[in-house]
Parts: sequence; C-alpha cells; structure tokens
Amino acid sequence: MSARPALAMTAAILAASLAGCGGDAPPPPPPSTPVAAIRTPPPEYPLALACAGIGGQSVLKVTVGPAGTPTRIDMVRGSGNDDLDLRAREAVQGWTFRAATRGGEPVAQTIQVPVNFTPPAVRPDACFALDAGRAR
Repeated sequence: MSARPALAMTAAILAASLAGCGGDAPPPPPPSTPVAAIRTPPPEYPLALACAGIGGQSVLKVTVGPAGTPTRIDMVRGSGNDDLDLRAREAVQGWTFRAATRGGEPVAQTIQVPVNFTPPAVRPDACFALDAGRAR
C-alpha cells in the first residue's frame, strides 16, 4: 500500500471518529459551592452576665442541611458558662444559610461556628438598676 491511500484511510477513520464529538456533549456540571451565612442574628446576651463582665466564646459544629437550616448542632468548645453556651446553641438553631451544592444540587455540609459574647467596654446603665435590685 502506498503512503497516499494509507494517509487517506487514516484521515477517513479520524474524521469518522471525530464526527461523534460534535456539540452534543453534555455541559460540565456546575462548580460546587460552600455553605454561606444568610441570616445570623446574635444570641441574647443575659444582662446580668454582661454587667458582671462574663463573656466567652462557644464554638459549635453545625450541620447545615440542603434546606439551608441547621440539622445538627454539637458543642466543640464551651465558653465556660453554661448559660452562654445554651444561648449560642439557641441562636444558631434559628440561623439561615445558603446550602452547599455539589453538581448543582444542595447538599448537607458541616462547618464550625464561633459565637462570641464580649462584655461591653462601658457598663450599661441598666446594670446600675440591676445592682440596686440585688442590694435590697
């Protein structure tokens, strides 16, 4: 066989195999996205603890479900105050998120969330009324 017919046959085979590679290929899947916070109001900070200068940080492990709401909350590290830890957990339970996605579909994802309780730098006026009530 001469080089020309072999080259022509190779070109025909290549053309036939590439014919199936037209624009009919499915588009690539959308990129995955992580969880994103949408609404995260702060927890209630008990006035008595704020007035006493008691603060801390609760770190929670939160599983955000496909609907964008927490489905499980576990304490990773407590603040050192049970009341603050409870309020952190209650606040996070009410938060809303944009769910993580994989292949364009929402999926559950677990994240760690720190919740800070920082005592006010200037003692609120309400603390004085609280002090006066205790003195009775």
